Amino acid sequence: MIDFVRQRVLPHFGIPALDASVSPLGNGHINETFLVRWDSGELVLQKINTDVFKTPHGLVENADKIAIHLAHKHANDEYALQVVGPLRTKDQQLAIDLGEQGFWRAINYLPHSHSIEVVSSEEEAFAAAKAFGHFSSALSDLDATVLEDVIPQFHHLPGRITLLEQAVAQDTQHRLDGCRDWVELVLSQQSLLQELAELSPKLPLRTCHNDTKINNMLYDKRDMSSLAIIDLDTCMKGYLMYDFGDMVRTFTSPEEEDSKVLDNVHVREPIFAAICRGYLSELGSVLSEDEKKSLWLGARVICLMIGVRFLTDHLNGDVYFNIHHENHNLERAANQFTLYQSLLAQEQELIKYFN
Repeated sequence: MIDFVRQRVLPHFGIPALDASVSPLGNGHINETFLVRWDSGELVLQKINTDVFKTPHGLVENADKIAIHLAHKHANDEYALQVVGPLRTKDQQLAIDLGEQGFWRAINYLPHSHSIEVVSSEEEAFAAAKAFGHFSSALSDLDATVLEDVIPQFHHLPGRITLLEQAVAQDTQHRLDGCRDWVELVLSQQSLLQELAELSPKLPLRTCHNDTKINNMLYDKRDMSSLAIIDLDTCMKGYLMYDFGDMVRTFTSPEEEDSKVLDNVHVREPIFAAICRGYLSELGSVLSEDEKKSLWLGARVICLMIGVRFLTDHLNGDVYFNIHHENHNLERAANQFTLYQSLLAQEQELIKYFN
């Protein structure tokens, strides 16, 4: 793959193949990502997974619109973070479509950037939540309808559960016997679905990040201050409760999302409190009252829904998320369902932080 990138992809961006070093970057579940360095520069190169993102041109166009909007805000001192956006080819295109050999795009690289996989302190959680809130606040005046839905119904829990039910009925990989308890947990959450159906119509559609994992906020490794929000692939219209929920999902557990140490998977209350403080410090005046009420719902929905997605992929034969060993998606699902159960068990302690 490295030789292919050098010889077939880099020339489109005006980078001499012989002068460039190419190395894998990050640990994303979906796309293939590389760091490219040469004598006069560096960039991040990605091969977009077109099985997941079936309209990749829409994806890069969305990212471009958001980057332009944020760059304008940054120039006017209305957005304090660095802007990570697409770099154009020699032909001024946002990406290169090489057919069966991939859809490739480049984005700018921030040299002092640092990401983390597990939040270790309230300070880290507060900084990241504040950064994601700042990102959403800066986009609050961008018409969300100008963005293409690159994954329709991305955060639609009823639809995700329907797909799980289909996977259970078909059981093409004969894996159902190993996860029946988790399936039953999901199907028992009818009250959550009812709460979601009642509140969602009251919420405004906004431009959302839709993947606010802790490793999608870059720190400046020189002082660990917030540097940039990255991975704009799933930016599209939606509800901010899901952005909040994904922070809860990825910040609050002391274990990574595929950890098998389930006895240690739980919501750390101080981290949850720091998320609330950081996020609301930027968005408190932007959110409607119904949106504020929806944040606790979003936390529960996202934890359950990501578990559903991992479990569905496990039953279907691991066709969506990249896996590194057998039963990897099942381990991820069990982790997320355990975190969901921790949220439910601590509800009375956690909801006070919204007041």
